Amino acid sequence: MKINAIKYGMFAVIFALGITSCSDFLDKPVEDSYNTDNYYQTDDQCISGVNYLYNSPWYDFQRGFIKVGEVLSGNYYWGDSPYLTFTVNGTDADLVNMSYSLWSVIGHASTVYNSLQGAPASEAVKNQCMGECLAWKAMAYFYLARSFGDVPIVHDNSEELVNGSYNEKYKVQKADVYEYIIMTLEKAMELLPKSSAEGRIDYYCAEGLLAKVYLTKAGVSGSLDASDLAKAADYAKDVIDNSGRKLLPEYSDVFRLANNKSEESLIAWRWTSNGNIWTSQNTLQSDLAIEGFSEFGDCWGGWAGMSVDLQEAFDVKLLEQNPDAWVNGTDARRKATMMLPGDKYDYFWTDKGGFDYIKFIYDTDYNAAATGSLQSATGSNTVKHLYGDAEDHVKGAGVSAAYMYSSLATHLLRLSDVYLVYAEAKMGTAKSTSDADAIDAFYAVRHRANSTYQRPSSITWEDVWKERRLELSMEGDRWYDYVRVSYYDPQFCINELIAQKRNNFNGLNDLYKGYAETGDWSVNTSSMYYDTTASAPNVTESSFTLPFPTEDVVFNPHLMEEAIHVDVRSEYSY
Repeated sequence: MKINAIKYGMFAVIFALGITSCSDFLDKPVEDSYNTDNYYQTDDQCISGVNYLYNSPWYDFQRGFIKVGEVLSGNYYWGDSPYLTFTVNGTDADLVNMSYSLWSVIGHASTVYNSLQGAPASEAVKNQCMGECLAWKAMAYFYLARSFGDVPIVHDNSEELVNGSYNEKYKVQKADVYEYIIMTLEKAMELLPKSSAEGRIDYYCAEGLLAKVYLTKAGVSGSLDASDLAKAADYAKDVIDNSGRKLLPEYSDVFRLANNKSEESLIAWRWTSNGNIWTSQNTLQSDLAIEGFSEFGDCWGGWAGMSVDLQEAFDVKLLEQNPDAWVNGTDARRKATMMLPGDKYDYFWTDKGGFDYIKFIYDTDYNAAATGSLQSATGSNTVKHLYGDAEDHVKGAGVSAAYMYSSLATHLLRLSDVYLVYAEAKMGTAKSTSDADAIDAFYAVRHRANSTYQRPSSITWEDVWKERRLELSMEGDRWYDYVRVSYYDPQFCINELIAQKRNNFNGLNDLYKGYAETGDWSVNTSSMYYDTTASAPNVTESSFTLPFPTEDVVFNPHLMEEAIHVDVRSEYSY
């Protein structure tokens, strides 16, 4: 773990005290100076002192969020990225930043939690805010355990600094880390209200995360644990039945600015775009959108794109079909996830009459900055994490975007995820179920995507496995599905990853340009084809654990030693 991240937590309160807004997340800093002794006095001050945990400490995780969650998993093609080829090492900048960010969250959350305990504000608000701190701490540890496996537990970073033990931390076995996450979420649920202001974490948000943690922990011993699966199902069902939350009717609406705080979004990074505090903003559009997508000159992601394997999972075969096949496809999630020829979006470029993918690339009358050449090596670009142009941002959020500044929320846990957690967990150790409630949960997700889909009489594990990929693609989650399944069936994961189509197409620019100019989709198989020359990735059982950053190992050699067992329930308490 990065030592600076632990130290950084000591400055959490100082950072937070410069924040006044409690109606939104990190609206603006103020000129007054406060300290921890006199700041947490009122309800508003307590809430505003927690707001920044929804964004700033997570900022350096954004790029790793996509590279780990989507490139490693085979959902996204990112050129010569080591995440595409399973050659990531401990010096990789995105890996280092990701680790730093996660430890930073833990440090910040712990420090703010401690500062709130003695606050003279109302007990209800203090409890709410402390519960939010613990939920974010649990989320950070959930990412750490699924990314790095056995990791140290830093229960109280201020104590670690006082006794100077931060360079002596030993890795803890991941089963114990999961137990620590569960313990932390249980305490969060004790503190959190059953409902809260839009966009804030409440009891059911934490409970939904707890269900997902139990589903993951269920396989950590090497075989599925029926009791963990039962707990995952019970917690998920409580969220489904009693939270009062429902899926939005239209899938694509979940990812629009106007719905940043929709009831479907349980836990999300709540970014701001006021430009006053760097790291409070969403910059994912810059990494993922095509050059020229916004007028700020901050988009450079066109060269990457949705993988051929993910396209085919959505029944798209670029060189075997014509655009009508996917434009008129039955799964609404396809268009809301990936741009393809023939796609038009009424929620992007609203001031220009909508966004047309092919015209954007080739038509200078429509787009004065059109390059006339396809950038994506896979012929498709992402839709999720994009807000559009400046006018789209003003219409959706009420405020302007700026260079690498967006307030589009990044959803980390959605209600549909909890539905699918329930459907899978309800199967127990079986591979299928005819349980009516499990089928209802699965059906709710699938039917929203395809209104013609008929409710099945049974569902299989493979049904849910694929559904999770289609529902949550480009949301930083797919790799972690592989990780949890690798705990008890690594060969299944290895076989599937090796068999993926993770490479690029050749000759697509001629195909797309011809379509733009004439409307004809004319495939020349001699010059337009999928590249089969690249070797399959070398995936092994060790691939499902990322390496620690090299600098962390230098500072703390214990990270290279065997993990220890810790009885977290007796060792730690809140």
